[in-house]
Amino acid sequence: MPRVTVLLTCYNHLDYLPAALDSVRAQTYRDFEIIALDDGSTDGTRDYLAQQTNIQVVFNPVNLGTYGTLNVGLNRANGEYVAVLNDDDLWAPDKLARQVELLDTHPSVGLCHTGGYFINGAGDRTEGNPLGFAWPTFTTGPGLFYLVFENKIIASAALARTALLRDLGGFNEHYFGSGDWEMWWRVAEVSDLGFVPEELTAYRVHGANASHKLEKIWRDDEHLREFFVERINMANFGRDTGEAHGFNWAALGTVKMLNGKTVEARAAYRSSMHYQPLRWKTYARYLLTFAGRHTFRKFL
Repeated sequence: MPRVTVLLTCYNHLDYLPAALDSVRAQTYRDFEIIALDDGSTDGTRDYLAQQTNIQVVFNPVNLGTYGTLNVGLNRANGEYVAVLNDDDLWAPDKLARQVELLDTHPSVGLCHTGGYFINGAGDRTEGNPLGFAWPTFTTGPGLFYLVFENKIIASAALARTALLRDLGGFNEHYFGSGDWEMWWRVAEVSDLGFVPEELTAYRVHGANASHKLEKIWRDDEHLREFFVERINMANFGRDTGEAHGFNWAALGTVKMLNGKTVEARAAYRSSMHYQPLRWKTYARYLLTFAGRHTFRKFL
């Protein structure tokens, strides 16, 4: 059996897919299998995959979405470790080698990810933060507290213990684009998180990224923030619990306002003020809720 299963998720990115697959085949670590998962592509992706050798190909009979597709792959995985690569992203040749080394030497780590950078549709490196956030980094060890503030793991940069993801029930298929964040949280509740501080993953930013579909992402983030409300007290952050609650309630207020739920947004902001009475940004955004959703969005 291979030690690593690579889940190559595919959906209408034929222009980028060959480069993604080539970056897997170029890995210096060779003990892996590739499972290509196509979620109903209509651009020729299926024909391309059918012609490939030395990979398993799964064609979803209907569109399952990102997390339903990942669960199909997770159920088929034979490897001790499982990696995700979206069909528009790229790996450096040593990516798997460095991550397998980390997981082999740190049994307390359930999932690790790598450093990386952003590229554009042409594959050129993009400076700055084209999606509004810097490439996430942290130190190997407990990582749950950091996940309150942002998704600290790019999906294409992740390598996890297959059995752990299965034991946790796999990915939550009710999410559109934030289900990986919720999965990482559940992993971090029961294990450490690892980080390889090398630029080994390239995240491609282009017009078709799921992350550009803001309305769906905002609905996802509202559900995720409500999930965090229930879990933060269980996390035992000690003196940092107030900060975690304060930030999360404020973030929940923001996404509720973006989703047009003004009354609920104000209530969430008031909860944030209770936990962090000196956080001025919360007061500013609370006041903005009285200006209406359009103005609120304009000043974010």
